[in-house]
Amino acid sequence: MPNRPAELSGNPLLVESGLPPFDRIEPAHIVPAVRQLLSEAQEQLEQVEATVEPTWASVVDRLDDIDRPFERGWGPVGHLFGVKNSPELREAYDTVRPELVQFNLRMSQSEPIFQALRGLRDGAAWASLDATQRRMIEKKIQGAELSGIGLPPAERTRFNDIAKELSQLSTNFSNNVLDATKAFAMILTEPSEVEGLPPSSLQLAAQSYNQAKPADAADATPEAGPWRITLDFPSYGPFLQHARRSDLREQLYRAFLVRASEGNFDNTPNIPKILALRQEQARLLGFKTFAEMSLVRKMAPGVAAVDETLETLRAASWDAAVRDMDELQALAAASGVSDPLKHWDVPYWAERLREQRFQFTDEELRPYFSLDRILKGMFDLVQRLFGITVKAADGRAPVWHPDVRFFEVFNEAGKHIASFYLDPYSRPENKRGGAWMDDCLGRRRVGANRSEIQLPVAHLVCNSTPPVGDKPSLMTFREVETLFHEFGHGLHHMLTTVEYAEVAGTSGVEWDAVELPSQFMENWCYHKPTLLGMTAHYQTGEPLPEALFEKIVAAKTYRAGTMMLRQLMLGMTDLELHHRYGVDQPATESAFDVQQRISRKTSVLPLLPEDRTLCGFTHIFAGGYAAGYYSYKWAEVLSADAFAAFEEAGLDNETAVKETGRRFRDTILAAGGSRHPLELFQAFRGRGPSVEALLRHSGLRAEA
Repeated sequence: MPNRPAELSGNPLLVESGLPPFDRIEPAHIVPAVRQLLSEAQEQLEQVEATVEPTWASVVDRLDDIDRPFERGWGPVGHLFGVKNSPELREAYDTVRPELVQFNLRMSQSEPIFQALRGLRDGAAWASLDATQRRMIEKKIQGAELSGIGLPPAERTRFNDIAKELSQLSTNFSNNVLDATKAFAMILTEPSEVEGLPPSSLQLAAQSYNQAKPADAADATPEAGPWRITLDFPSYGPFLQHARRSDLREQLYRAFLVRASEGNFDNTPNIPKILALRQEQARLLGFKTFAEMSLVRKMAPGVAAVDETLETLRAASWDAAVRDMDELQALAAASGVSDPLKHWDVPYWAERLREQRFQFTDEELRPYFSLDRILKGMFDLVQRLFGITVKAADGRAPVWHPDVRFFEVFNEAGKHIASFYLDPYSRPENKRGGAWMDDCLGRRRVGANRSEIQLPVAHLVCNSTPPVGDKPSLMTFREVETLFHEFGHGLHHMLTTVEYAEVAGTSGVEWDAVELPSQFMENWCYHKPTLLGMTAHYQTGEPLPEALFEKIVAAKTYRAGTMMLRQLMLGMTDLELHHRYGVDQPATESAFDVQQRISRKTSVLPLLPEDRTLCGFTHIFAGGYAAGYYSYKWAEVLSADAFAAFEEAGLDNETAVKETGRRFRDTILAAGGSRHPLELFQAFRGRGPSVEALLRHSGLRAEA
């Protein structure tokens, strides 16, 4: 244990074992803890550089020793930044983030370490390494090269300056989106303004008002209001789908359209800065575009292959999307609306057509989808597929919010192999939107002589509808799918058998393959025994009626063309901005113009001229999806084809399902990033991937 100053002895970010003490971490702990870790790491790095040899123990194990304390000292900070944001946390985060970026660059650009890695790859010791170790070495060498180790001093200095500036711009972008979302609220006081909203939305809107109202204001009620509508999706989405007042839908839609694009939270100037810096960084490393640099680390063989896949899907979706819009326009006309539908009308009429065609509403489903029942059904499913048992362990782990739950995972022999936190509900005041899985602790060798295994721990974060009043959390079907999606990521992290953190679980997996397990899990929401087995009316205990299930399945491909094109627009815009935009000559159009241009071939109803939704596109400007948003569709091809293996084996054949599930576990999930994803997919499927299953599942496969 390092010799640390006495004032740091109680700092929860310097705990070296067990689970992170989330209940004790305060913003004031961050700067002193991280600076202490950086000081210790700098000293260790200098020792490694002075004595490193081209052997596994000398270079890889010692680098792991440097990295491991940051998992416990910085990992919880990044997590809390997403789920418990505050001005104090931001200030501390912003203070040390540049110092961390600087150190990471220093380590990745270490010449002695780079030469030792190359010596290990090119020397006699290479033959003694297994495939996982070799992949790690190759990835480390590639990482150093992409971190600018081969650059001359002046260019390396510029590269490092860009990296630090991009890190700050990314943080600013994310903060602006969170603040802009939090800053907007539409307060409605007349019952006529909320006509059409389902009871769950009225309850949520009243609860939201009560949480934000002045202390001396009277409490809202779901029946009488006031009602507070926000840009947080559990509020925003249902309002656009159900509110009868088109003018109020327009007001809310337009607020979302310009979110984080004006005032104090304006991301407009950040977008061209980020794009230009990424492009400059790529050029410094010898790539023509940032996309080309990005794809070096991905599964897709190149930009042309991505373009081809996206265009195949676009062409298969366009005619269906045109029919989608024609059907909505016809329904609106039959209901007395003669004007062409506007953007804020589409969700409303799409929901009316869905109700008419399939004879059910989200509100009819909600009472059957209580969170506790869904969790039990999901855990029963993974026991069947993968032979694991999930048990609640609330109270055994410190948590950052009372709503957070903790679970432990056991293998077929009853051995504890992993754990996870579940943070299920929306908290727009300090939790960013969306849903995600993140590592808490990775599977790795620890202890004396690396004789122990640290078990993986995951964070599963959703923004589902919270409990309202005396009702439990009653979920929409989409929220159920999202939970399955994130649990798929969690399984990828938790069921790994690899013992090196860099390639265990989701770590080291090519970005465009990382969505495979998550999207694979979503398919089971449409499997009759699975869904019926995890539903029960929260009041009567009755299972979901089979007739409702059949309607859910029938509705699966509803507006599939439109939904496909929506994702393709985002993926194509991302690729255009990072590959062709302003590359060979100065840009003559703005990033918003690029999205407009892409939308004209990927949306039957092109974007409004004032659309600024790029300012809220955190995936590519503040997340890991830059030149990689196509990954959702790329991986969806893989996941649909993987699920097709279960269909071919026979979903009603329990023995075949179990056998196929174990094979999926032992290839895709167990190997994590230790092997190339195409190699793993072929090991599971017996062949390469095909788009046919995705088109079939989406109802978009052309008829012969």
